[in-house]
Amino acid sequence: MDTILFRYHNLLKETNTDFLRYLHNIIPWNDRMIAIVGSRGVGKTTMLLQHIKLHLPIDKTLYISADDLYFSEHSLFDLALQFHQLGGEHLFIDEVHKYANWSQELKNIYDAIPQLQVVFTGSSILDIYHGTSDLSRRVLTFTLHGMSFREYLAMKKGIQIPVHSLDDIMQHKVTVEGLDYPLAAFRDYLRQGYYPFSDSQAYGLRLINVVNRVIETDIPMYAKLNISSIAKMKRLLNVIAASVPFKPNVSKLASILNLSRETVNDYLEYMTRAKLLNTLQDSTQGIRGLGKVDKIYLENTNLAYALTPQPEVGNIRETFFLNQLQANHQIQSAPGSDFLIDGTYTFELGGENKKQKQITGTPNAYIVKDNVEYGSFNVLPLWHFGLMY
Repeated sequence: MDTILFRYHNLLKETNTDFLRYLHNIIPWNDRMIAIVGSRGVGKTTMLLQHIKLHLPIDKTLYISADDLYFSEHSLFDLALQFHQLGGEHLFIDEVHKYANWSQELKNIYDAIPQLQVVFTGSSILDIYHGTSDLSRRVLTFTLHGMSFREYLAMKKGIQIPVHSLDDIMQHKVTVEGLDYPLAAFRDYLRQGYYPFSDSQAYGLRLINVVNRVIETDIPMYAKLNISSIAKMKRLLNVIAASVPFKPNVSKLASILNLSRETVNDYLEYMTRAKLLNTLQDSTQGIRGLGKVDKIYLENTNLAYALTPQPEVGNIRETFFLNQLQANHQIQSAPGSDFLIDGTYTFELGGENKKQKQITGTPNAYIVKDNVEYGSFNVLPLWHFGLMY
């Protein structure tokens, strides 16, 4: 326990609280058990430590990572019980997916130590509700997305812009103060602004390292894959990265990789849940439309720049739009256009010379243009959609 406390206090000393992610002020931190899931690198660990440092009594709170060597001889339940007996009230467990029996032990902690609050983080691939034990009635789950353009401006440039709703954007109510060159800042964000380590000089290398650790560690731990499977999954990711937006042809992919269709579908599902890929379903109604994927994208534009020599500009537009809108809205492919939002609003994306032809006669339809600072009527700037969280 002494070693754990030493690491915990050292981490708190090094934790900067100048910039807080959007989710920090949304989570009801007083709930008994809270799960925060998200892709590797989006700032889950930092958010836990920031909350402890800002809002909790340090001597009654404990942070630990689930891959700590302590757990080679002790269980999560043992730690929780000992901490509670010493007067502990708040237990924060990071990367719980790295602990083999996490679901059962969290359930036991919840049921046996009702005075102890537990907050834990896990990979986005983690299935909180279908583990070995039923946690669905016990845990509140939140997803931490990567940084929006609005957050990037706050962290990188110190420019504070309020959150704008989709209605605000469509009604041209976006207000931005202190941002003189939004298009230049937006281009930087698309290349290296989605992850909180965007100020790193070796951003591209760090991002590739994130991808490799997801494929080599997180997914195999979840799906129990071997080394051969890891190599083929990497190849599949490279094939998709060179082709996005990618209309899935599972049979062709299976042939290229010498895999079965079922295995390819599994790999696509794993990488989507791990936030390396993003899928866009069509807007077909009823049973026929369930689970039908129209296009596959990389999860965010930073991955596109990291994994491909020169991503196509149309792909970058669509990747950004899908990534930002899905945080709070239902997004599908639209018949004859690019995207259908919440089953009501149609959006067609393009450059500054994009015309109205494709949405003529379509109700609630908008043109979203890249490389324009301002919109008018049904024309909206693409960068405005980065201000939604």
